[in-house]
Amino acid sequence: MGELMAVCVSETTGQKKQNVGKGLLIENYGLKNDAHAGGWHRQVSLLSEESIEKMQNQGLDVSAGDFAENLTTKNIKLYELPIGTRIYIGEDVKLEVTQIGKQCHDRCAIYHQAGDCVMPKEGIFARVLKGGKVSLGDKIQVIIDEDGFNRKR
Repeated sequence: MGELMAVCVSETTGQKKQNVGKGLLIENYGLKNDAHAGGWHRQVSLLSEESIEKMQNQGLDVSAGDFAENLTTKNIKLYELPIGTRIYIGEDVKLEVTQIGKQCHDRCAIYHQAGDCVMPKEGIFARVLKGGKVSLGDKIQVIIDEDGFNRKR
């Protein structure tokens, strides 16, 4: 089972996000008060703490939110989840994975520092199927049936 390690928002796109510790995910919209929220397929971005640690091991001083992710997780290989996977956070929130990785059109500051960035390869995007409050320490569950399809919860 995974765990929520950070909840991050930014007022404008193209900048690092600040870890605010808790937030409200709104159905078919995204994280309240975040610039990337809206009625599209990339309402919420997720990146694992393990991916951030890869960059720290290259000598970078980075932490949750520095890759513009909304939710930082622990103990889930996000980039291995198939499109359509359901992610449950806490008691109420239900997300659906819509995209794995992204094309980085303009190299970010992290890429220029390290020559690489994990978000385009290991970050994922989701839409909010069921909204609710999220906060640090919430448990995260990913349920996939044996045949690769998600169970309804």
